[in-house]
Amino acid sequence: MRLLEKNRSLLLPLMIAALMVSSLVLPVKAKAAGSAKKNSFGIIRGIVRDHGGQPISDATVAIFRVGTSKLLRQVRSGADGKFLLRTIPGTYSLLAVAQGYNPVTLPEVSVGRSVELDYGFKLERAGQGKTLPERRLDRNNPKWVHRSSTLSRSIYQNQEGDTLAEGQDADADVADERTAENRMRPGDSVVETYTAVGDQGAYTGFNYAANLTVNDRTDVVVAAQTGIGKGAPQRLDARLKYGLSDDHNLRLNTSVALLGSVTTNDGGSDLGIFSIQASDEWRVREGVILVYGVDYSKFVGAGGDFSLTPRLGFQYDINPKTRFRAAYTAPTDQRTWTREIELENAQVIFREPVAMRDIAVTEDDKPLMARSQRLEFGLERVLDNRSSIEATLFSDTVYDRGVGMAAVNFVAGSPVFDEFTGNQTGAAKGIRLVYSRRISGRMSAGGGYSFGSGQRLNMTEALGEPGDIFKNDLFHTFFGQVEADLGHGTNVKTVFRLSPQATVFAIDPFQGRLAIYDPSLSILVTQHLPTLGLPFRAEAVVDARNILDVQTGVNSEAGSLKLLGHGRSLRGSILVRF
Repeated sequence: MRLLEKNRSLLLPLMIAALMVSSLVLPVKAKAAGSAKKNSFGIIRGIVRDHGGQPISDATVAIFRVGTSKLLRQVRSGADGKFLLRTIPGTYSLLAVAQGYNPVTLPEVSVGRSVELDYGFKLERAGQGKTLPERRLDRNNPKWVHRSSTLSRSIYQNQEGDTLAEGQDADADVADERTAENRMRPGDSVVETYTAVGDQGAYTGFNYAANLTVNDRTDVVVAAQTGIGKGAPQRLDARLKYGLSDDHNLRLNTSVALLGSVTTNDGGSDLGIFSIQASDEWRVREGVILVYGVDYSKFVGAGGDFSLTPRLGFQYDINPKTRFRAAYTAPTDQRTWTREIELENAQVIFREPVAMRDIAVTEDDKPLMARSQRLEFGLERVLDNRSSIEATLFSDTVYDRGVGMAAVNFVAGSPVFDEFTGNQTGAAKGIRLVYSRRISGRMSAGGGYSFGSGQRLNMTEALGEPGDIFKNDLFHTFFGQVEADLGHGTNVKTVFRLSPQATVFAIDPFQGRLAIYDPSLSILVTQHLPTLGLPFRAEAVVDARNILDVQTGVNSEAGSLKLLGHGRSLRGSILVRF
């Protein structure tokens, strides 16, 4: 906290920038409202969630002519559960359904010219007997069956399908409605308290995030992390999303964090990091998205190193089932396990603490910021309504990345222990293949394999020359993942990673696919808790990582060398959503 007080001046430019961006909202919005009068279509958007508040991907949202089973349009929800549907003015029935869930229908939805409606669907698990459709005596009659298996799937969230299907009315879950000129929507908040035990010791943490919708075009997310104990994260984030137009979304993310204390030639001092990312997500046309921006990070306190890098991304939907991606990114955050928390219109990442031993230093003990670059090209293909496959080529380059290590050298039969930080600089090139399949409405699975050329620990050189502890070599790595809904609000996710013991990845080959980097077997259990009629949702989380305590390292007759990070850890938390 002392670091934050010392660097309050850093927050002043951010506040001024935020005010300048906010001042643009009213004039730009007025211009958008004027152009909307020329548009003869209405928009229906929203999100599909389960009873616990988690988004449901690949759910079908369709509109029917009132009083008939004639399907007019349909869309599929994206990975974040969101959907968008355009239609001409009129009155329709709106249906939401997903495999393993009971359908929900709004019997009459009036769509006007240039009007935007926002609905939130909350689906009940099938077979629990709690919804009106399941209480009907004739619920097994074929006329109540929605033939969702005949619907085509689009992996582009906002694309409208044309395949016909049948659907009928069910119970409706009330949601909010607004036009483009409507008032501010309320936001939502998440509070999490937890206790963790790992290789850095035990600590208690507290996380908070709030999503505030300023108007129809502007969303602000504020997140904070703090705790008690050595290594507890201390971090403050602010994110601004501004819809410049229907085709441009501007994003501004800022963060300041206290990493820990370092010892330099001038004595001990706190080390922190300040980061800012600015980007524009431009929808060039339907199915084509271009992302461009810049990332800036700088050490504050004990260090002054900085990084300034561009960010580029391209996404093209070749057809409703095939997507091409290309990206150039340069992450500067230290590699940690993260858990993404879903809010109403945003996602928040609560990061784990960074080990100071994983920060490289210069000869005069000045901290160095790890610089990494990744260039990747990927192709994703939806095979059917249950499965998809992805192939991605990637090339990584890393500079001055610190790697905490422990060496044991046998000298005259007596072991000599030493801990030091290796400076990793090098490149890796390879390919990854990822296959995902929804086995049933309650279970999904996936697997991935990656191979290529990278770096590994060099035992012979490491014991004599710490500067040459990495050498180029081939690598192979595999992961398997199973997620199951056990009912009664219990969700279990297991991840198993297997790779050669000496492989050292600068950037995770499966980055973007897995939130967990730890080797061996890891399990995440989530249990929804009773609310006792109070206006919030709560869940308990047990997170066990690297249960088998597998350590990356090499051994020989002369000694051993292993990485200090990613040992066995256990974390329990209570998360409350308002």
